[in-house]
This record gives sequence, C-alpha cells and structure tokens, in this order.
Amino acid sequence: MAEYDIRMVALDLDGTVFNDQKQITPRTRAALRAALAQGVTVLPATGRPLAGAPDEFLSIPGVAWALTSNGGCVWRLAGRQPAIRLPLSPAQGQQVLETLAGLDCTVDLYADGWAYTTAAQLARLETLVEPELLSYVRASRRTVPDLAAFAASAPGIEKFSCQFGTPAHRPIARDKLTALGYEVTCSLGTNLEINAPGVTKGAALLALARQLGYTREQVMACGDSDNDLAMLRAAGLGVAMGNADPAVRAAADAVTATNQEDGVALALARYIPGVAEQLARQGYGWD
Repeated sequence: MAEYDIRMVALDLDGTVFNDQKQITPRTRAALRAALAQGVTVLPATGRPLAGAPDEFLSIPGVAWALTSNGGCVWRLAGRQPAIRLPLSPAQGQQVLETLAGLDCTVDLYADGWAYTTAAQLARLETLVEPELLSYVRASRRTVPDLAAFAASAPGIEKFSCQFGTPAHRPIARDKLTALGYEVTCSLGTNLEINAPGVTKGAALLALARQLGYTREQVMACGDSDNDLAMLRAAGLGVAMGNADPAVRAAADAVTATNQEDGVALALARYIPGVAEQLARQGYGWD
C-alpha cells in the first residue's frame, strides 16, 4: 500500500458516514475519534445546510469545521462563523428560479446555514422524500411567504435544492441549468442541487486545506454520490464507498466497504496510522 500523510479528512454524510438508518454506528464514531486523536482534521462535507448537519458528528471533541451546501459555505464551528463563502448572486438566484418555474419540483434556497422554502412547498417536499429524511427536512427548513422575494435579498445563496414530483422534468432542469454554467449535481435519484459556477465540495475543500496549511496530497475524502465526485477528484486520496454510484467508484483512488459495513471506519483504519490500533483496543476490529 502506498504511503500517505493524511492530515485532513472530509466525509460525506448520507450514504457515507450514515448507515441506511441515518445513524453513525459506534465503530464509525470510534474511528472518527481515533483519527482526531492522531491530530487529523476531520469534518463533514455535505450537501446539507449547517442546520441539518448532525450534532452526533459536530459535537465530537475536536471537530472544528463543517463543509456544507456542497461547498457553498464552510463553517468554523466555534461561534458558528462562516470561514469560506462561495455563494450565488441574487441575479443568479433569480435566474435559477425562473429556469425552474413551470417544472414539477419543490425548491429550497440555502442561506445562512438554513434551507428556506414556502409552507406549501415544504408540505409537498415531505411527501416526496424518504421517510428517513423527514426529521432532517423538518429540522433544517424555515418558511418564507415568497421565495423569489427572499432570494432577491438573501445574505448569500449557498445553493438550491430541488425534489422532483415528475421524474421526466429532472433531466430538463439539469440540461437547462448546466447550459447556463451552474454546477448541477444530485445526491438522490429524484433531486437536483444547484451551486454557483465552479462551486463544488472539491473547490471548497481545497480552499479550506490551503487556509489550514495542508497540501492536496494530505487531504482524504470519502463519498458515494454524484455531488461527491468533484471532492473525490480534488483530494489527494479520494475513497468511494462500496455502495457508491458506479461513476463515483470509477473516479476514486480507492473503494472501501459500504455504509452498512462501516466503510468510513475501515478507510480511516487503512490510511491513517494509529487508527486501526485504537479501534482494536476498543474491540472494533474486523474479522
């Protein structure tokens, strides 16, 4: 195995750190703690807004950063202060909303660590998402009377998220928005996520690495979905989950076990010295 000097690890949440029940297992939590004990910077790298990032991850001692909204904002958790902002402009926000008008989808606007939508769209969204995501959706959304009016005055639009009721409308939206230059990705088979041109998890991750004094080669990332592709390519060591989309596995430097098999814990044990030993001492080895 090649030698690595990993100093920072970025971890997607859904389908990666989370198992299918949207939980962080004891073994994966122990692996996160073990990596932090080795002096490694460990952070979530998610499409969620900060309000939707789980406390069970953020509250682990030593976790100091959170990459959210697919790179639209990186937060310093001390004081909940934005450290890196890569927003859409109000004009871009209006253009995105105009492009989506007439398509059968709900629209959430992420800003200031929250997701904003109208009450009617939130009610529709709750009928479209997986049941396991309902608690996350309800905890991270705030309603506004008029989303277009809010977009015009939002402090910084981190991203848009759309859930489609008519599947055939999804590729139409993706083609139109991509042609306009936006970063369009997905994390579910029925959604789209829209960021400003050039803004991805990978771009934000390398910006944070530079800020903290790490080289690209010292960065490791784990993910499973389309919105993780840029991050896996940007990192010096991109690790796809065993349950990842085929294109994600093909783009990665390595593939670990699935999210149901503690694939993140296995990757941390494999690539960060000292983690495997700490896990073994706690009874969290592998057969």
